[in-house]
Amino acid sequence: MQFRTFPTASIRNAVQFLMPLQNLNSVRAEEINSDSLNKTISMKKTLFLIVWVLSLSTSSFAQPSETFDIAAFQPPKGWNKQAGPDSVQFAIEDKGNYCLIMLFKSVPGLSSPKENFDAAWSTIVKEAVTVSSAPQMFPADTKGEWQVAGGFAPFEKNGEKGVAVLYTATGFGKMVNALVLTNTQAYEAATTAFLGSISFKKPAGASQPPIGAAPTGQSISPQPTARKSGFKFSTSNFDDGWTSTEQEDWVEAVKGQIKVLIHYPKAGTIFPADPEPLTNAAWDILVAPRYSSLKNYKTAYITTYNRPYLGMGYATERASGRQVFVLLFRQGNSGWIEFVAPDKNSFIQQFKFDPETIRWDSDSDLMNPLAQMVNYNKFAVAASDLGGTWTMDFTGVQQLYNVYTGNYAGMNIHQSNQEFVFGAGNSYSWRLLVVSGMVGNAQFANVKSAGTFSVPNNWQIRFSKIESGPKTYNAFWSCIKGARLLHLLDAGSPGTGIYDVYGKK
Repeated sequence: MQFRTFPTASIRNAVQFLMPLQNLNSVRAEEINSDSLNKTISMKKTLFLIVWVLSLSTSSFAQPSETFDIAAFQPPKGWNKQAGPDSVQFAIEDKGNYCLIMLFKSVPGLSSPKENFDAAWSTIVKEAVTVSSAPQMFPADTKGEWQVAGGFAPFEKNGEKGVAVLYTATGFGKMVNALVLTNTQAYEAATTAFLGSISFKKPAGASQPPIGAAPTGQSISPQPTARKSGFKFSTSNFDDGWTSTEQEDWVEAVKGQIKVLIHYPKAGTIFPADPEPLTNAAWDILVAPRYSSLKNYKTAYITTYNRPYLGMGYATERASGRQVFVLLFRQGNSGWIEFVAPDKNSFIQQFKFDPETIRWDSDSDLMNPLAQMVNYNKFAVAASDLGGTWTMDFTGVQQLYNVYTGNYAGMNIHQSNQEFVFGAGNSYSWRLLVVSGMVGNAQFANVKSAGTFSVPNNWQIRFSKIESGPKTYNAFWSCIKGARLLHLLDAGSPGTGIYDVYGKK
């Protein structure tokens, strides 16, 4: 079973359908002042909580007179109706007050109501209007054999403000969505009556899957066996459902149907070039050998100071024979990250955007969920892992010029080297060497400490003495080809949260 994105064209048409009714061009943005907005938002605690109780029910008192797809309902009287292949819409406007209701055609979905709601919010609400916050969720509910999730948030569209409310009903491998956009409580009774009248017929031949089951026709990625590396922890189970394992050429993160390969650096994959030849070269080296029958391959990028590179296509996985959607991504220091999903819509559901729509002028924030996957190259630390010499070097240079004359004023340098030597019986020695100052007048400092270390938990190391006293560091391992890197951050003074990275000498 595949999760299909909602037709955004119909959403845009719905908003355009509403705009002539409310004559937005003639209504100044300042006419909806903070008081009216507050009144609109306060409405959510009365109107929409009432709507929640009545909405999407299988109530016996409602006598539906119309049907759309698998839904039956009583249409609001006197409202403008517009029906299309993907949704039926009802709109009304009076003196700047308006309300738009859209009931969408059922589409395949997951068994989780919240996951279906999140996907629908991203593809329905965010495509229609600009919401100013994450949705505030209503209490989960069950109506007959359908599970309902709902939420709301303030929105803005062309200077107008209001509230967007979305309900998602999940059942029998399907989801049905209803969207309300309004700036008034005036149509509370009609909206409540409409939503309360909605009922659903059971899809022919459908059976209700158990909660949490994988969609029919989709296989869940099996958890790979971690590479044996000599370190105690080669698997990390994260609270958000991702599980990472160390592999020979990448760290593999798996969640449900999605597999992400965080590739180790490899020669020939990063060099100065335009986006397309660079992405093609990385694809040929990192991706192509493991797939066949590549179709609809394309590259994309976004023009920004930290330009992201994307390559994507549909291919057959050689190892499993599965048809999959593959995306290769790099931005800044993320390295190349490969995303493998059963289909593009599974990717959209997880990462909240359609990669095939990315253009040079797209919002670069869309890439944040992809770039953050590098953080899953992270493994716990054990005392038995720590042995030998681990070092970190830093160099910074400033070229100085006189602000008035433009004449060269010299060079300021800062160089440092830290070294941990771990020995038997949890013993260690530590050394810090610093050279800092203007060239020709640099100052030198050399600090040493020694003692014993302990590992109070899998993510921290405590040293009995660093400089003047004991110190605890937040710690974790990351993987590169054939080795690991030790990440340390002073737990007492985390500062910017940037870890120092040590390699084995």
